[in-house]
Amino acid sequence: MSPITIVLIVLVAFLAGMEGILDEFEFHQPLVACTLIGLVSGHLQEGILLGGSLQLMALGWANIGAAVAPDAALASVASAIIMVLALDGGTADPQTAISTSIAVAVPLSVAGLFLTMIVRTIAIPMVHAMDAAAEKANFKAIDGLQIAAILLQGVRIAVPAAALCFVPADVVTNALNSMPAWLTEGMAIGGGMVAAVGYAMVINMMATKEVWPFFVLGFVLAALSELTLIALGALGVSLALIYLGLKELAKQGGGAAGSGDPLGDILNDYE
Repeated sequence: MSPITIVLIVLVAFLAGMEGILDEFEFHQPLVACTLIGLVSGHLQEGILLGGSLQLMALGWANIGAAVAPDAALASVASAIIMVLALDGGTADPQTAISTSIAVAVPLSVAGLFLTMIVRTIAIPMVHAMDAAAEKANFKAIDGLQIAAILLQGVRIAVPAAALCFVPADVVTNALNSMPAWLTEGMAIGGGMVAAVGYAMVINMMATKEVWPFFVLGFVLAALSELTLIALGALGVSLALIYLGLKELAKQGGGAAGSGDPLGDILNDYE
């Protein structure tokens, strides 16, 4: 990699680390982080493919109570860098590089939790310092410590990213080429299952009797080969607008008899 490419990748990694806490511009999301790294490294198409695959898996990642979700930022950035190194090293099959990067994303996301624990442990004295500054009404100190804590989250991803960038591309390429066929094929199959696993995790979180008809209808429409993804998206938006319109209509004219959920009322009538 050229020095400029390394600097840009580290910058993307730094932003992804901060966004893992801020959630404002979504730089930590796989689709965004992998695409940006693919863009600055000259592998935009492969970055989009990798980010899209990982995004489907990350859809089901969420912090629930004390349970912290896997670190999407480190998984996205590190897997994208590994893919770029494999492609720069002359890997003949880009799909192999993408599949391998997908396979290492989950272990990297778990490793990211360890780094998060370290950074948050370091941030504990900063919180006490902010409490002391608040007692003195020193708002500038509070702002400075808050910014410093957020920057630490960026460094948490930027440092491993910079270290990976200095790994020789030949090392990654030789490691991929030395893998037996059964392993590479297994990674390719596993990468194809990522989408199904991601959707299953999302469905498990939001499945209700009201949305199951839409879920089944989507499968029926997806079976029509003439429909493109844009057409399916337009149908989804249309169904959502119809549902919201019926729901609003039920609130206005349903009175006390209805719950405000037209589909729910219909399903309840059959129970």
